[in-house]
Amino acid sequence: MTRSRTAAVLSSLSLQVLAALVAGQLWLNALRMTIIPLVFSLLVTGIASIADAAATGRLALKAVWVFAALLVGATLYGVLVSQGLHVLWPIDPDGARLLLAGAHGDAAVRENLGGGGLAAFLTSLAPSNPVRAAADDAILGIVVFAIVFGFAATRLPGRLRQPMTVFFEAVAETMIVIVHWVLRAAPIGVFALSLGVGLRAGLGAAGVLGHYIALVVLSLVGLILLTYAVAVLWGRVTLPRFARAAAPAQVVAFSTQSSLACLPVMVERARDRLGVSAATAGLVLPLAVAVFRITSTVANLAVCIYVAHLYGIELSPGVLLAGGVTALAVSVGTVGLPGQVSFFASIAPIAIVMGLPLEVLPLLLAVEVVPDIFRTIGNVTADLAAARIVEGRDATADPEAGAGI
Repeated sequence: MTRSRTAAVLSSLSLQVLAALVAGQLWLNALRMTIIPLVFSLLVTGIASIADAAATGRLALKAVWVFAALLVGATLYGVLVSQGLHVLWPIDPDGARLLLAGAHGDAAVRENLGGGGLAAFLTSLAPSNPVRAAADDAILGIVVFAIVFGFAATRLPGRLRQPMTVFFEAVAETMIVIVHWVLRAAPIGVFALSLGVGLRAGLGAAGVLGHYIALVVLSLVGLILLTYAVAVLWGRVTLPRFARAAAPAQVVAFSTQSSLACLPVMVERARDRLGVSAATAGLVLPLAVAVFRITSTVANLAVCIYVAHLYGIELSPGVLLAGGVTALAVSVGTVGLPGQVSFFASIAPIAIVMGLPLEVLPLLLAVEVVPDIFRTIGNVTADLAAARIVEGRDATADPEAGAGI
């Protein structure tokens, strides 16, 4: 009697795990189907908006170049610091085993982009058949094709470019609506995946998730500190002055997790406390909120590199290069998307390019609240630094210095 009851319990537990994994995978697939059309459309419209902004004058063009330089530097930093943190503080192998045992997904053979060498990587940048590349999830080729397509579109006369841009904007908005529908089921989808993990892994997975949060936050804190140094060196402003000017915007960022909500206080602090002219602040800061998200590449690469170490996947230089290029490009297109939407729209393409599984991403989304706070703080800090760098003049006297603040 006891044996039959035990068998019934185990059978019921196995059915619960199976049902949870199936429901979670179905939810993840619903998100995944939007990735390619969403990323392609966002890149085309994003590049068009940047080109239009840069064409409005020398100040806007200078701002775009500053944004580009900071993004490239942040991408290099993101790869190096994430890899370094894993060397200094590696994932607990027992916890990783438990987490993956619960989140076990399709362990299909995944191609390593670095395996073919530099020639294979360069060849993948120009897909001979973009439709087949999309069907094969060859995201890097799609990203490159979207960038070329977007820049080519800027050469068209306005009567042709405008309807095409509106079309891709409509496609992107449609995909976002679908993602919102899917994310309404996020509590069910994440719960289903978490249930599968919990039933298989127990509390052993919790430590890994805490470790994940810590490493992503550390990489973002390092970026914020580096932004202070960049502002001092290239913005020609003292560290105390920049810190005092940025603090109110950082407080708003902490409470709202929205760069757009921080825009009014950023404009006020840039003009009144950083010596940025009204013209520069009025142009650069709204443009930064629209097209510049410096923490995107750092945090998204930190997530993908964590997933790679979680699964024990070795990251060759070719894979890291492909991931960095994709992260840099995708960061332009996904600026301004809501946090949950941008998490998948930004990270999934990078993960696919790097040959990483996506099954664990919903679990990481469930704990994204804390990293998202530091993402926003880093973005507004970099926006103010960029405005000070674009201004280019020597900083005027600090109006707060005489008040003893």
